[in-house]
Amino acid sequence: MNYDLYQRAIIRNMQQIEYATIVEPYFVETLEKIIGESVVIETIRGNLQGILADVKPDHVVVKSYDGDTEFYLRIQQIVHVMPI
Repeated sequence: MNYDLYQRAIIRNMQQIEYATIVEPYFVETLEKIIGESVVIETIRGNLQGILADVKPDHVVVKSYDGDTEFYLRIQQIVHVMPI
């Protein structure tokens, strides 16, 4: 078997992969205003309470009150957020 021809065949059949994510700019902008505050976040799997540490276009970071644990939540999984 000619390995060079095999490699060319594989490369020829490769397609470019594109990634997409849903961005909710108003929700992200609102969350950015409460960074550092205590929040209760309801997700599709339950509630999480802690301090909102960071906000990115696709996820948020919530720290536990003792500061030992960080939780990374996808924004698509959030039902609602309540500052406390």
